[in-house]
Amino acid sequence: MATADGDLVTVAGDFARVRPRLFGIAYRMLGGIADAEDVVQDVWVRWQAHDRASVRDATGFLVTMTTRLAINATQTARARRETYVGPWLPEPVDTAADPALGAERGEALETAVLVLLETLSPTERAAFVLREAFDYPYERIAEVLRVSGPNARKLVSRARRAVTAQRRASVDAARQRRLLAAFLAAARRGDFDELESLFAEDVASYSDGGGAVRGASRIPVFGRTRVAKYVAAFASRFWAGTEVDWVDANGRSSVLVTRDGAAAAWLTVSGTEDRIDRIDRIYWVMNPAKMERIAAPACR
Repeated sequence: MATADGDLVTVAGDFARVRPRLFGIAYRMLGGIADAEDVVQDVWVRWQAHDRASVRDATGFLVTMTTRLAINATQTARARRETYVGPWLPEPVDTAADPALGAERGEALETAVLVLLETLSPTERAAFVLREAFDYPYERIAEVLRVSGPNARKLVSRARRAVTAQRRASVDAARQRRLLAAFLAAARRGDFDELESLFAEDVASYSDGGGAVRGASRIPVFGRTRVAKYVAAFASRFWAGTEVDWVDANGRSSVLVTRDGAAAAWLTVSGTEDRIDRIDRIYWVMNPAKMERIAAPACR
């Protein structure tokens, strides 16, 4: 019995060391914390029951299992999102402790990128995540996805083209924070002129209320003037009596808006490089279920 217990402790320790990477893969694939944790838990249960003596590379085995289960879960998640009320946005995840969520690079973690990954097929998304976030060689990606080496390269290439076609060069973290601070100041004042000056011509605002929040727009708002009017119009009723806390989520600055001690919205922006930095996307998460984790520290 002592041997079995000791073996379980060793197995648990080995799994714990690689768990951040497994969660990082699953989260980037699924865009939800609970969904990612379900995948990681499933991997843990299967790993305990597996003949581990037959596994030469435990980390590689666990990454493969996680990726394949996440691909299956992605297909199920997409079916659920077909009936989702309004725009769907990924659940914000706190990256203060682990800025890259177990990755070698921070790619495919920003909200703007995760939104674009939703347009990819599950295998394209997996290939992109493994390559861009975890720097896996193409041969290893091919093994994980059960495709040939050339096909692995094609999957990554198609995914990159799809993402870059819809996303211009983004500003760095410091400039993104400045844009968000300027947006907050103008939005809280309802300053239409200042808001319009901050926006790119093709700016878009997405509000995820999941059908549970009356104030969340059920359709995206596009265009500099329309978005400025939209944000300025609800300033007096939305910002009254609120407090704003800065949080590091998905590798970028964001804010949690609270009212009477309860989370009202999580907000971030993405910026694009031009002659002058401009905001090209505004993301509002208002669905209470998606703010529970990110709101917990601020609302204690």
